Amino acid sequence: MRQILSILTAIPVLAAPAHADPALSGLRPEARPFSVSVQARALKAIDASEATTRLRTEPVAVATDFGLARSLRPRVRPAALRQATTKTVALAPAVPPKIEGEANAGFDRWVLGFRQRALAKGISSRTFGQAFTHAAFLPKVIERDRNQSEFTLSIGDYLGRAASDSRVTNGRQKAADHASTLRRIEDRYGVDRQIVAAIWGMESNYGSNRGDTHLVSALATLAYEGRRGEFFEQQLMAALEILQTGDTTEDVMSGSWAGAMGHTQFIPTSYLAYAVDFTGDGKRDIWSEDPTDALASTAAYLAKSGWVKGMPWGVEVKVPAGFDFRHAGEARMPSDWARLGVTGTDGRPVGDFGSARMLLPAGAKGIAFLVFKNFDVIKRYNASDAYALGVGHLGDRIAGGGPLKGSWPEGERSLKRDEAKELQSLLTRRGFSTGGVDGRIGSMTKAAIRDFQLAEGIAPDGYPSVDLLRKLRN
Repeated sequence: MRQILSILTAIPVLAAPAHADPALSGLRPEARPFSVSVQARALKAIDASEATTRLRTEPVAVATDFGLARSLRPRVRPAALRQATTKTVALAPAVPPKIEGEANAGFDRWVLGFRQRALAKGISSRTFGQAFTHAAFLPKVIERDRNQSEFTLSIGDYLGRAASDSRVTNGRQKAADHASTLRRIEDRYGVDRQIVAAIWGMESNYGSNRGDTHLVSALATLAYEGRRGEFFEQQLMAALEILQTGDTTEDVMSGSWAGAMGHTQFIPTSYLAYAVDFTGDGKRDIWSEDPTDALASTAAYLAKSGWVKGMPWGVEVKVPAGFDFRHAGEARMPSDWARLGVTGTDGRPVGDFGSARMLLPAGAKGIAFLVFKNFDVIKRYNASDAYALGVGHLGDRIAGGGPLKGSWPEGERSLKRDEAKELQSLLTRRGFSTGGVDGRIGSMTKAAIRDFQLAEGIAPDGYPSVDLLRKLRN
């Protein structure tokens, strides 16, 4: 890389207008990169506290070795898990970024070409040179990106990890330690403090797993590799813009191998769009030991995404015997749901906070929720039902709430991507159109499942279970 830098100094600077804000079209660390699938982003969050290392859905085919994909995450993470404990996790000190690079002539040539594109976008020669001072090709990043093996996890297990005893205990302690800061953030942005704290817990285990990979190296490596080159080049360009503003330096800008940064794991484009300087020190610092700017930036993200003050994310509900699950996908006021027999777990109607739809993350045999607009706002941070449920439930627990009242079906698991494709193909062959065979269980696939279930005399909950796949096979 020193050779590259010596060449770069001989290349004239190209004048160009400042680069426009490249914020993504609304996802949180939105696009934490799309790894194995949207589902591969869900576990990105929950295993940070149980992971020795870290890295963007349903209940959940996930990757065993993910990076923080934005919920941006988006996100995805651990290479290894350790036993969770109830001991409060101390905030880890900032760790120098890891740069375990190797020589790669193709990468060096790519950097030279990228420099011209960066200068044309308004990045100064000085900023570029400083950013790439320690940059290197990181083969381990490519290895992680290409080898994210799938396994399945039930929504019950997922939520059990998301709101584990240790995460709840630590979250309550962190919320108490930062009570004044969280209260001021809530007053400023109108976002519930426990939701902000829950995202902090899900994304980095309250700051203890922020990632220690040299971000410029990781993003340049992934952009050069090309599988998702356009996305990662966009993130790298945004990272250079951040460095040019002076908010941080390249040696401090560390994060996950997939480009997520700080206490609440912003990808660079989301940082440019939503990060705030809440401390008033002139920098939007999401990397420091003080989590204030990161927490406020998360609240700003949710506020700009449409958070409604005073509205819950969702409520666990009881569904009456004989309920017609064809109504599950409808949006109704809670008082209308009550007329159908759907009540809170205490038997009382849920308050009319706004229109709500029924969410059945494990089908008719599992726990049911009425979810409101704020549930979908959380999904702007990470586009996953499982993630949004994890954040909402953990937030409730941090605020003093108890465990969920209902139970999950024994032995249930989500479909793997290939199984989901098979299910879509089999439904289509039987005349129930899913709108395509892509392994993503969207609204058309759920509608096709309901139609098939009705034809077979099964409760039409639209849930893509393993049993349903077996029935289609037979």
